[in-house]
Amino acid sequence: MNVPVTHFTRLQQICLVLLRTAIGWHFLYEGYFKLVYPAWSRAGTPLEPFSSGGYLQGASGPLGDLFRSMAQPAFLPWIDGAVAVALVVAGLMLMLGLLTQLGCAIAAALLAAFYLSAMPLTGLPVPRAEGTYLIVNKNLIELLAVAVVMAFRTGRIAGLDLLLRRRRSAALQPTETLP
Repeated sequence: MNVPVTHFTRLQQICLVLLRTAIGWHFLYEGYFKLVYPAWSRAGTPLEPFSSGGYLQGASGPLGDLFRSMAQPAFLPWIDGAVAVALVVAGLMLMLGLLTQLGCAIAAALLAAFYLSAMPLTGLPVPRAEGTYLIVNKNLIELLAVAVVMAFRTGRIAGLDLLLRRRRSAALQPTETLP
């Protein structure tokens, strides 16, 4: 489906770009927060640096064995850094509308990994977790929202992708020569 952007109402375009921007902000801030540790608590004590170790060790989804095997001390610094940088990169791409499709692909891959590592299949409350879920959780909902942003090619509606596309098409237009 390659519907021209002009077939969307102004409200539809605004909503799609706002969705893309909100998802981008979420990813950017999550990644930034992981990169700036060590941080300080409200009481003024240093907080533990971000580590995906506990998350990976607690993986229970269909790929739980794979994720638990990645929780080795030799791998964790690389995984922690890669996750944080991927979050920042995807967030910036989505917020700026730059290489939007690639940003969506990165975001979707991260969300799919997060979902598959801890699928909510019991429907029971999880200690220290927000909410109670059965099959559908926030990661899956955000993954579906990223799919919408990707399917509607929101970089063609607003953002740097649109500006670059316009610049390229202007450069390809033949120039008039005067007699």
